[in-house]
Amino acid sequence: MAIYRALLLACVLGMGALHAQTRAATPTATPEVLSVDMREEIVRTQATVTDLYGRRETKTLPITVYRPAGEGPFPLVVFNHGRAVAAMRAQQGRYRPDAAARYLVGKGFVVLVPNRIGYWETYGDFDPENNGSCASPRIEPMSLAASDQVLATVEFAKTLPYVDASRWLVVGQSVGGLTSVATVGRAPAGLLGGINFAGGTGGEPEAHPGQPCAPHAIARYWGGLAKNAKVPMLWLYWENDKYWGANVPKTWHQAWVDGGGQAVLATFGPSGDDGHGGLMTDMDHWVPAVDAFLIGLGFTAPAIPVRPVATAFADLTDATQVPVRSEFQAAYAKFLTLGVPRAFAVGNKGGYGYARGDYAMGRALGNCQRQGQKCALYVVDQDVVWTAP
Repeated sequence: MAIYRALLLACVLGMGALHAQTRAATPTATPEVLSVDMREEIVRTQATVTDLYGRRETKTLPITVYRPAGEGPFPLVVFNHGRAVAAMRAQQGRYRPDAAARYLVGKGFVVLVPNRIGYWETYGDFDPENNGSCASPRIEPMSLAASDQVLATVEFAKTLPYVDASRWLVVGQSVGGLTSVATVGRAPAGLLGGINFAGGTGGEPEAHPGQPCAPHAIARYWGGLAKNAKVPMLWLYWENDKYWGANVPKTWHQAWVDGGGQAVLATFGPSGDDGHGGLMTDMDHWVPAVDAFLIGLGFTAPAIPVRPVATAFADLTDATQVPVRSEFQAAYAKFLTLGVPRAFAVGNKGGYGYARGDYAMGRALGNCQRQGQKCALYVVDQDVVWTAP
């Protein structure tokens, strides 16, 4: 639902610039730099959906692909975006959950991210996720329309030789989380589980923070849907979510469980100004919870960076010893001005990446790796942790 506010430092091979993880864009904007290490690409298929008023359309469905090295076939994650408030929807560009995708790729998944109909390239006069009025929203039609596109993505995935579409998970944030719940409730073949990041619909973060439209409508719909669900879910919500508040998600979860669904509810303290964006701003907390859930499903590949021990390789402030190309030493000096938590990674091609704040080690490695180089941590916080190969 929200266009995430988080800006990530994308200092890769000397390209030191602020990079919005899901920035506003149009199809005619300057092309974004794709993540080479995850073989990021944009593909397209067709999907047919029906809106609240019975209008049925077949449209092109753009899908962003992230995948591990190797030929696979790999299990699948279908990752679903949110829905911006009405005033910002026209600017909601291609969704790129780069940091989250890198974690999932590290777990061994191919990640397919559909940009649903009514967004980005297909924004226009057809909005299959309109749910009517605030007082009496109709949750089922929008949920089915979004979920139909998940199923279309899975059907497309069956044509890809590197995907094992007989084993897949559905994941999403905000309306994408609602999409995950709806998909689990339909019990499609091959689905192993679902993850719901701050899922729901009807939030009014500016006018009525923490007080969404008719939350009972979601509780009623999800409670009825749960009887069909066959796989476990993980639900993640943040205390300072301006869309739902701290308590409404608990009533939704209770309705799901009372209806027969399986879901672990993980709640976290405040994250930033609005916990609704915790997917992007609080990886330090959600990644371990998701990792435990995935391990329970049998996906045990280690994908969380482990802090290396401090070494005596060089003095922290000596930029001349950092194993990067000489023209990048100034970037290291700039990194040293940042507060902790922070991390600096170096690549085998002389490049680098760094990050400060949430999930600093993982983001620094990702910023370094995205141009296709192998990377290792050089500094974490105040410690040099690199050892010469």
